[in-house]
Amino acid sequence: MTPLALIMIISAYLLGSVSSAVLICKMTGLPDPRAVGSHNPGATNVLRIGSKKTAAAVLLCDMLKGTIPVWSAYFLGIDALLLGVIAIAACLGHMYPLFFHFKGGKGVATALGAIAPIGLDLTAMIMATWLVIAVLFRYSSLAALVTVLLAPFYTWMVKPHYTLPVAMLCCLIVLRHHQNIKRLISGTEPKVGAKHRDLD
Repeated sequence: MTPLALIMIISAYLLGSVSSAVLICKMTGLPDPRAVGSHNPGATNVLRIGSKKTAAAVLLCDMLKGTIPVWSAYFLGIDALLLGVIAIAACLGHMYPLFFHFKGGKGVATALGAIAPIGLDLTAMIMATWLVIAVLFRYSSLAALVTVLLAPFYTWMVKPHYTLPVAMLCCLIVLRHHQNIKRLISGTEPKVGAKHRDLD
């Protein structure tokens, strides 16, 4: 591993550690998303406790935490496997943020942002899959799980040499959703649109 790659991995983790949900909620006068609703500092929980505009802002910022370091590393000529490691570092920062007591989100939006530089066609397939599952079943976590399970296959169809890095990233997302998987099985997982008073 080159010094440049190591710097990019560390930078990706530090950027990922900036909790968009917590900061945006604080700036807009909303409660800390780690303390209400599903207690997850992500766009879905911000939608429950706030507005669509606020949730969209969180989603965009969380995606950029993945896009910026991966795209930067791509233009610096870092190879595909290390791009995957950089993407994982950004997601780990989001999941276990250094600046927010290591209490972060699930990393789905950050992972999508990290995958986006591979191509718009891949990004469109991933987003369409999430949207279809979310609309049909109204479970954000189920939509995320189905999407990340299909993402390596989509990548293989579009740009096969990125399949392994994407698969590595998707495995991390699935592991982070272990509690959601338990709740889905037991039927206690909150649906998209459920307000935070229903979840406390």
